Amino acid sequence: MPLPSPPLMVITDRRLAVDPLPELADRLFAAGVRWLSLRDKDLPAGERLGLAKALAARALRWNAIVTMHGEPELARMAGLSGVHLGAGSDPARARALLGPAALVGLSCHDSDQGVLPASEQLMVDYLSVSPVFPSASKPGYGPTLGGEGLRRWAAGGIPVLGLGGIDEAEAATACMAVGAAGVAVMGLAMRRPEALTPLLRAVAEAGGTGRADG
Repeated sequence: MPLPSPPLMVITDRRLAVDPLPELADRLFAAGVRWLSLRDKDLPAGERLGLAKALAARALRWNAIVTMHGEPELARMAGLSGVHLGAGSDPARARALLGPAALVGLSCHDSDQGVLPASEQLMVDYLSVSPVFPSASKPGYGPTLGGEGLRRWAAGGIPVLGLGGIDEAEAATACMAVGAAGVAVMGLAMRRPEALTPLLRAVAEAGGTGRADG
């Protein structure tokens, strides 16, 4: 499945959010976001399912998509557009559950050495790699990839999203300049959703069209 356009994924964390997530989603979509991924893995499954459905309903009027971090079963039950899997998950299983039209992503880190097994490459639409820069939301998380580390992942043939410390347009532009297909943001989006507009513009101007061919 092609990446959304603009290819900026907002990851939720209700503990950082200035509004309840459904209301915050409206503000994010109004600011230009077209891709929201529900994280909040600590919620009970039933609450998470209800929240996922509420976010998907808010996305409809904006022609935006909602995906889920974690469980492909819940993503399917909620009628979401796809799933973002943690490192070490099984993309083939997620693809079998959600079908060929779903957006399936996978988290990767510098310790993975920029290599994804060939069998998994066929099952995922994109990778998120982190942390690219120091993150205010996860202080001390690292070591950081920097531009060269992100470039190594981007050269692997699968569209890559830079994640971590993407708080300014310049950071988004730097990720795109080394071959990233887009970026992912959490803390800034939860605290100041309207502040994403410059980042969205930077991604679009750098050539982030949302195509799955990167």
